Amino acid sequence: MSESKVRIETTDFADGFFLVDGEKPAATFVRPRAKVFMDSRQSSPLTQMFVAVDPDEPCRQWQTMASLAAPVDPDKWHCARDGEGAAGDRKADIYRIVAASGAGFVGWVDRERKFPLQIKTADGAVIALDNIRDEPQPAQWFEIPPGLRKFDPQALIDRIRQSDVWVAPPEQE
Repeated sequence: MSESKVRIETTDFADGFFLVDGEKPAATFVRPRAKVFMDSRQSSPLTQMFVAVDPDEPCRQWQTMASLAAPVDPDKWHCARDGEGAAGDRKADIYRIVAASGAGFVGWVDRERKFPLQIKTADGAVIALDNIRDEPQPAQWFEIPPGLRKFDPQALIDRIRQSDVWVAPPEQE
């Protein structure tokens, strides 16, 4: 993590990494070997959970990042402090988030690091950060490497529609 920027590397996406910028806000999936990057939107819920937060008001940042993936109905999206606990050996404030779909997560926020150290998803999976080192990180780790092009899934769909493999849906009467 660097200021409001986060880099997420996971074995689920071994060919790339996510860059999350809570200040812009933006979430990007970067595939250096393929020389492409793309908006992550719904690629991974991790980009909505593991973001730098204001320890006094983390709900605002979580809601902002959720809205990047899909529209958020503020009347059906809830976030509230749910006490204190521990994540590993660190004291943390616990927050419970419920999305409009009914899914959500519980986050353990380290006030000093201004970051969730642990997340428990609606299906009970626990994702915990480990091997945390509080030391300066190279700025380039939090930037899209030079020479990559942006992949636009909509442009690909448009090209396929213009090809001879596209079958248009039947018109409604």
